[in-house]
Amino acid sequence: MTTAPKMRDLAHQLLVYEAGAGKASEPLESPTLRVYEKLRQSLSIFAGVAAFESLAFRALMQAKSEAPDLWPVQVAAGGSLQGLGEFEPQIDMDKYLAGAFPVDDGGIVLIARLLGLLLIFLGEALTLSLLRNAWPGEAFDDRNSMHGRNA
Repeated sequence: MTTAPKMRDLAHQLLVYEAGAGKASEPLESPTLRVYEKLRQSLSIFAGVAAFESLAFRALMQAKSEAPDLWPVQVAAGGSLQGLGEFEPQIDMDKYLAGAFPVDDGGIVLIARLLGLLLIFLGEALTLSLLRNAWPGEAFDDRNSMHGRNA
């Protein structure tokens, strides 16, 4: 089972946004980790740490089958990720911002899987609300359903 294209596109959008935000800030932290942490904070406030840990663990297990580079990554207590920075290669920011991700990029797969689970368990309206809370400056279009044919 591969990641749904709409979830992959949304994950890509969030990663590009965070990659651009990180370009001007302090030390360059992985865009994947920044997206993950924003989702963790937003969902943990809404549903609790244990709920996020459970979803994150499930998303990571699903993502590992599609992106083998994720095998060393683990969900730690509190829902944080361990080992993510060790597998992610150095980022060429110009290519990253232009959307030049490898097809099997573990970061996209992981975030897409997590978004897919949020959509399943929370529904589209609540998932979009959580995304807007985590990224208040980013536009998420209600007219283009997250479900679509391929979700």
